[in-house]
Amino acid sequence: MSVRLIALTIATPNHAEVAQFWASLVGRDVVEHLDGLLLPASAFEAGLRFVHTDELPTHEPRVHLHVTSDHAASQQAVVDQALSLGASHLDVGQLPDEGHIVLADPVGRAFCVIEQGNSYLAGTGVLGEFACDGTRSIGHFWSAAFGWPLVWDQDEETAIQSPAGGTKVAWGGPPVEPHHGRDHERLELGGDDMGVAVDRLLSLGAISRGTDEHGRIFQDPDGNEFRLVADPEMSASS
Repeated sequence: MSVRLIALTIATPNHAEVAQFWASLVGRDVVEHLDGLLLPASAFEAGLRFVHTDELPTHEPRVHLHVTSDHAASQQAVVDQALSLGASHLDVGQLPDEGHIVLADPVGRAFCVIEQGNSYLAGTGVLGEFACDGTRSIGHFWSAAFGWPLVWDQDEETAIQSPAGGTKVAWGGPPVEPHHGRDHERLELGGDDMGVAVDRLLSLGAISRGTDEHGRIFQDPDGNEFRLVADPEMSASS
């Protein structure tokens, strides 16, 4: 395979504080990576990466994180841990009978703690899902790009997951919010052979948007920005 998912990159104020919050919550170390702070992917779960921005989002994030609770004593134990690390409860209109609990991280970004026994996220690990805004076609695009199977494809909603299991990446289908300037979230990809990886992404419908100091910028067919960087880890294992 020519590309792999390194991490979901999130641009946020106080990125060092937010990175440490998530590292403590999901049990990872924080390492410097290019222009940000990375919680490296494990053999089972996807990575998270945080970069600094002074801009506060003016619209709902296009990606929400879902944290599971089957690994802990209870869902409430995960909530209590998050609150002790600086999270707060958040009311987004959820109904009393909904099983998940919505919290905000230290800069107010929403995430969900999923109830124990949730079959959809069973066995995914602590970082259960990147829940993204996007059309059904984007699930098929990323399934082909990563070589990950579709594990959900119903009612315009899609989800993919590595054949090894772990964190799911899902798209909720229409209606899809329009883009308002640059997004604060993007997928960070690594390529073992940049030429092959670029050609493959373009053939699948990605749009090249130039380069920055670390890699090549693209948009997926929904207009979501992502970046491809040279990946020594893939080269070393090939």
